[in-house]
Amino acid sequence: MAELATVARPYAEALFRVAQTGDMAAWSELVSQLAQVGANPDVQAFAANPKLTSADLVAALSSLVKAPVTPEATNFLTMLAENGRVSLLPEIGAQFQVLKNAQAGAADAEIASAFALSDAQVAELVAALEKKFGRKLNPTVTVDPSLIGGVRVLVGDEVLDTSVRAKLQQMHAALTA
Repeated sequence: MAELATVARPYAEALFRVAQTGDMAAWSELVSQLAQVGANPDVQAFAANPKLTSADLVAALSSLVKAPVTPEATNFLTMLAENGRVSLLPEIGAQFQVLKNAQAGAADAEIASAFALSDAQVAELVAALEKKFGRKLNPTVTVDPSLIGGVRVLVGDEVLDTSVRAKLQQMHAALTA
């Protein structure tokens, strides 16, 4: 959703600037946990309750994460709660991760395979993909039997589809054209 991304971007950028001055790993973990908590429909319904005070909402959100909540994080959550922006937490988390990856010269890679891959196969595939994309990749591997064979890789807005399903679709398009 473009509108959510547009509204969440300044929050993510501000949070990233604060994280750069502190412990990036701790901030990354906290933001990731807050994004997961914020994505929960029950939490979103709870946050939308008009009788709930900002302080109560911040206390509830803080209690739902395992990472330590710093005073800066409490201020951030308070600002989101007061402005009715708690629903932005998942998008803020995603954009924070993109900023972190950009700083590190890395990217997230979503790899879908027709069959389960061993750790050695994943490592070999990631090494080849890092050469192709020219940056370090943080892989997330899933199994999608509908691919029939091969893999489908998504890095940012780039797609590398070497699956049998894609090849069959290309042949179908060529034969019907």
